[in-house]
Amino acid sequence: MKHETIALEAAVAAAENGAETESGVRRFLKQVESGLEKFLFASRWLMAPFYVLMVGSLAMLLIKFAQESWHIATHALSMTEADAVLAVLSLIDITLTGNLMMMVLFAGYENFVSKMDVKDHEDRPDWMGKVDFSGLKLKLIASIVAISGINLLKNFMSLDAAVMSPGREQQLFWMVTIHMVFIASGVMLAVMDKIVSGTPKH
Repeated sequence: MKHETIALEAAVAAAENGAETESGVRRFLKQVESGLEKFLFASRWLMAPFYVLMVGSLAMLLIKFAQESWHIATHALSMTEADAVLAVLSLIDITLTGNLMMMVLFAGYENFVSKMDVKDHEDRPDWMGKVDFSGLKLKLIASIVAISGINLLKNFMSLDAAVMSPGREQQLFWMVTIHMVFIASGVMLAVMDKIVSGTPKH
């Protein structure tokens, strides 16, 4: 009887040790999982330098805008009407590109890095914090279509039928084709987002 009791106690102790070991393994795996998830979540800050460098790109656009404005101001009296319109279109093109970069900068940072703590600022744009990745895609393609359209208009206005060459015609053909591809891509993205938003969630 005494031997049976000792054997029973040994079996219970072994079971408890096994349970403790299993529990310890689970705790260790949970800690590893938690550490890995924190590491992966913190890796989003690797994107922050991209957005910081985009500010430098905006400064570059500002320099080109100032350079183009100075050229227009110093040649305004000698410009023809067509040249003046082309010059203004160049400024619009640079401005639209800057707007596109600002959109990517703000929306991308808030969607993929961290929320900006400027909610109480009076100059905060209304769309900040409201543009998700889907909305960002549509705004991007709309801006790209606008920039492409401006460039296309500039090229058509600078045409000279007397010196039209086959190479120039081919260049214009591809510009129009690419512009239409941008438009079709925007329409397809909008349709896909409409379909996804209308699909009932389970």
